[in-house]
Formats: sequence, C-alpha cells, structure tokens
Amino acid sequence: MGITPDIKLSDYHYHLPEDRIAKFPLEKRDRSKLLHFEDGKIGHHHFYDLPELLPSDTLMVFNNTKVIPARLIFQRESGARIEIFLLQPIAPSTVINQIMQHTGSVTWQAMIGNSKKWKDGEILTGKVLINDRPLTITASLANRTDRQVTINWEDEQLPFAAVVEAAGEVPLPPYLNRKATSEDKPRYQTVYSKKEGAVAAPTAGLHFTDEILKTLSDQGIKTDYLTLHVGAGTFQPIKDEIVTHHPMHSEQVVVSKENIQYLLGHKGNIVAVGTTSMRSLESIYWYGVKLLNGDGKDFLIPKLYPYQQRLKKASFEESFRAIMDHMTEENLNEITGSTEIFIMPGYRFKVCNGLLTNFHQPASTLILLVAAFTKGHWQKIYSEALSHDYRFLSYGDSSLLWHHKKA
Repeated sequence: MGITPDIKLSDYHYHLPEDRIAKFPLEKRDRSKLLHFEDGKIGHHHFYDLPELLPSDTLMVFNNTKVIPARLIFQRESGARIEIFLLQPIAPSTVINQIMQHTGSVTWQAMIGNSKKWKDGEILTGKVLINDRPLTITASLANRTDRQVTINWEDEQLPFAAVVEAAGEVPLPPYLNRKATSEDKPRYQTVYSKKEGAVAAPTAGLHFTDEILKTLSDQGIKTDYLTLHVGAGTFQPIKDEIVTHHPMHSEQVVVSKENIQYLLGHKGNIVAVGTTSMRSLESIYWYGVKLLNGDGKDFLIPKLYPYQQRLKKASFEESFRAIMDHMTEENLNEITGSTEIFIMPGYRFKVCNGLLTNFHQPASTLILLVAAFTKGHWQKIYSEALSHDYRFLSYGDSSLLWHHKKA
C-alpha cells in the first residue's frame, strides 16, 4: 500500500503567452538569463555567472545523452511521404547503446505519420548520402498494432548511429511549432553529448560552453556524467486531474561503477544539471532501496515506487553502498536500467540539493518536480521569470534552484 500526495492538476497551471516561448536559441549559449533561487529569495543573473553562484564543494552531475535525428521520412511508390519518429528500440536489443551500433537491420517502436496510407507488406524507401556514397534505406511494418517498424539498409558495415545521423531530422519539441533548420542540429545538442539515443535534448545543458566547463574545473567544481536517454514522453501533457493516473514514460538510465563510487565519496553539494539528471540520480537511490528490500535485482523503478509505505528506509550511503556491493558481486562495471519515477510535491529528495533547469510547460510533470524541489515556491519563481522577460521552454533561459544548500 502506498501513500501518494493528493495533488490537483489545476493547481499547477499558469498562463504562458506564446511570445514567451523561445522558438530559436540565442546565438551564444551562455548569454541566456539565469534565475537564482535560494531560501525563498530570487536573484537575476546571466548563465556565464554560474561559476560564481556555486560553492566550491559542489559536484555537478550531467546527462551526456546525445540526441539522434529521430524523424525519418520515407516514401511510398505513389510519392506519398510517411514520417517515422523513433521512440523505443525493440530488436535486436532493447538497450539503446547496443542498437545504435547494430548493422543491417533494426526494429523500433515509433510514432507513424500518415500510417493509414501505409499498407501491410508495403516496403517504403529512402535514399541518403553517407561519405558521398548513396545508401538506400527501407522500412516495413513489423507490427502495426504496436507501431513497430523494421528499418533495413544495404551496407552491413554501417552502424545504425551513422544511418540515422545521415538520414534523420532533428526531433524538435512539438511546442516550437516549426520545422528544424540546419542550425538546430548542433544547437539542439549539449557540447558534452556523447551517448546516442535521446529523442529530446536534456535542455538544461544547452547553456554550457567549453569555456564555462573549464572555468568550473579551474574553480574546483567537480563534474560527473551519467546517461538518461530522454524520451518523447517528456512532452506528454498530463490530462487527468488526478495526476497519479498519468502514465509516466519509461526512460533508459546507464550508470557506471565509477559514478556510484564518485557519488559515495562526495560529501558536499550535489547539483543535478537538468530534470533528467535529477530523475536519474533519485532513481539510482531507489534502485539501492530496491536491492535492500529484496525487490529484485533488475534496475526498473515504477512511477510510484518511492511512495510505498512498506519500504525499509535507507540513507543515501546505505543505498549507494548496496548498489556498489551488487555490482562487485556480479562483476558489473555498468548497469542499464529504466525509470518511470514520478517526482511530485510530497516527494523527499535523497541525492540532490541543487537543480539547474529551464522553465517548463504549465501543468506538466516537470512543473510538479520543480514544485516539489522548491517546496511550493514554483509560482513565485515563474511569476518572477515572466515579469522579467525570461524566455521559456527548451531553447529558453535557465534557473539555479536550491532545495537546501549545505554549509
């Protein structure tokens, strides 16, 4: 039996004028505004001021996922276009890092535009240039009901990562309401992106430049990188007034033994760069709790797992030590898991006490996370941002929020 907060969706609406949505990024990443929230007080800065706002004992945890151009356009013999938006890998592996390196053929669950025109058994084709050589790509329906699509290509030496990079379009968020341009390919990507597999950017990281990362390092600010492959479900609006009924999307998390060791050894402030890093870190804690409670060894965190009364409580150290012991016993250097964790007001944060994040859609799961983290001050923060001409959503401005700052 679990206890979840009694939350009404209507309490998390706010009016976001269309002209406050940043349709395009700023030319220079670090010129965005930065709102600073601590102990109920708000300050206004620019992102390049970030190093001055962080205590020297801070560990910043980044999500190094890399956005793949997940929109693929194919044609029927009639010339009609069919759009395939890749969502989740199905075969030969459900692990994103593995399927991106596979050659010859892959199967994904996808959103399919114009699907009614795509007949069973019909092969769609697409052509693309890779290293100045033409490549033919084909798509067939593996399972119409489950929206599973098999993609094949001729070159058996070419990994899927190279195919999708050449053939796909940048999957911009639907609320930008525009087509991707050539400039979006580098800009809708963090400068530290590394592991291909996301279909949406971890947008809090879009403000960082190599120069800022160097300044942080020179100041003694520690950094660490883990991976959560952001899914399209991050844009899925909450439609049920009872928010716990919302079907949370599952996203893949990759955590290394080094990550666990690093976190265990750090005693200062931990700042999650983005809600994806926050969800990853808090999910890792609950994976340790899962191990301690004998709830299985699979890294799978259901959306309401943290709210169960029956769970034995564990400290941060106990939980992360349990994961370390498990990885040592199983001779694992890395674990790939998945999380549906739903962080909402009433949630007790276990790992992070700082959050760097953009400004999110009204009545979204991310607003609920921010409301939980700021102890109900989200309306004050968002009202302040709106009155000071902050730009909102993926290409918008940033905020540094403290749940509590360690002395």
